[in-house]
Amino acid sequence: MSVKFKISGKELLAKIEELIKEGNASRIIVRDESGKVFIEIPVTVGVIGAVLAPVAAALGAVAGLAANYSIEVIHKTGTGQDPAG
Repeated sequence: MSVKFKISGKELLAKIEELIKEGNASRIIVRDESGKVFIEIPVTVGVIGAVLAPVAAALGAVAGLAANYSIEVIHKTGTGQDPAG
């Protein structure tokens, strides 16, 4: 299951941090205004600390370059199985 929404560049980093803290996302995909993938973040317990610091620095530096982004949040299914099959 996934949820998509739009956000401005200056709100991007705070929203990603909020989504990670919620703990129910397995992957976060950020796209620029043209729909190209800007960054794709796997959200797992062991990766959060190692990935978040450099991702936060990169997002903070680049977020001002584009006015709007879309974020797709792919939620954990909780079953441990691929929902497609």
